[in-house]
Amino acid sequence: RRIRKLVDNSYNSDPRIIAFRKADIDEKAAKKKAKADAIKAKKEEEERLKKEAEEKERQEKEEAQKVEKAKQEAEKKEKEAQKKLIRNERKKLRDLAKEHNMFADNEADKLDRLTEIEKICTEYTFQQIQDLNKRLEDNSTVRDVFLAELDKKKEAERVKIVEQTRSGSGSEKVSSSTKEWSHDDLQLLVKAVNLFPAGTQQRWEVCAEFINQHTKSEGVVRQAKETLAKAKDLQSGNFALSSIKEEVNKLAYENLQKGQKRDVVVESAASQRTETPAEALGFNNEPWNSEEQKLLEQALKTFPSSTPERWERIAEAIPGRSKKDCMKRYKELAELIRAKKAAQAAAKKS
Repeated sequence: RRIRKLVDNSYNSDPRIIAFRKADIDEKAAKKKAKADAIKAKKEEEERLKKEAEEKERQEKEEAQKVEKAKQEAEKKEKEAQKKLIRNERKKLRDLAKEHNMFADNEADKLDRLTEIEKICTEYTFQQIQDLNKRLEDNSTVRDVFLAELDKKKEAERVKIVEQTRSGSGSEKVSSSTKEWSHDDLQLLVKAVNLFPAGTQQRWEVCAEFINQHTKSEGVVRQAKETLAKAKDLQSGNFALSSIKEEVNKLAYENLQKGQKRDVVVESAASQRTETPAEALGFNNEPWNSEEQKLLEQALKTFPSSTPERWERIAEAIPGRSKKDCMKRYKELAELIRAKKAAQAAAKKS
């Protein structure tokens, strides 16, 4: 043991051993530091490359945005130039028409010619209007040139209608071009226009869906475009919408009268009944005016469903209206509201 202890003390006190240990520790620390520096340098390099890539991407994006913006501005200028050119050509056509009395021989044809000129301005492209103006300017018989153009336009429209008819002939759904609007469909159209006024979301889709739900015509499905076109046709054509309303209302009233029961109890052979079947049933056939409608709405609020003898009290609040009149009007309004909600729901799904 003494010898072992003497050897250990000598080994620990040897300056060469101490220097060797210190060199070994320093070498390990240097390797550790070099490894840490390498990791740090790698991270810094990765961050630098990432920033460079992001900067490059940002610059490319900005450049692409500049190019797109320049392209949009160029397209906008081109569109504005095209609009200006077509406005000039339209003005030239209108001026030529004014100079030649709307290409009409008499005053009766002037309005029709003016309408056709406006249609041409709306439907024709820039090249078509420019070509027409050149032919009108270069030809002395401008009226004949214009009439020939009208004939050409009408023939093109006829051919287009024929093609549409042929293409739609094999379809089960029949459009308004192959199927006329019946009186029942017109009645439904007027009813839908009244139910869904301007401002209703997807108004004409809802109106078309309402007509399709209630129509009696089999195999006919009305679309939003043709419903809108028919409504405009009724308003702008020879048939005023008010006259159509009167006609369909009259038909509806006649149908109601036909469907009503006419079982009238005869009190005596000598007695004569002067009242209508509706009056005999206790109904007032006069249409509800706005004042009566307001009174009905107020009475419905004043007398809720829990009120005893509710409809008698409501009828007392509306002069000239019976209990049956008020109940009938309430059912009609409730049915209209249900139909309106059903049509809107169906239009949203489609």
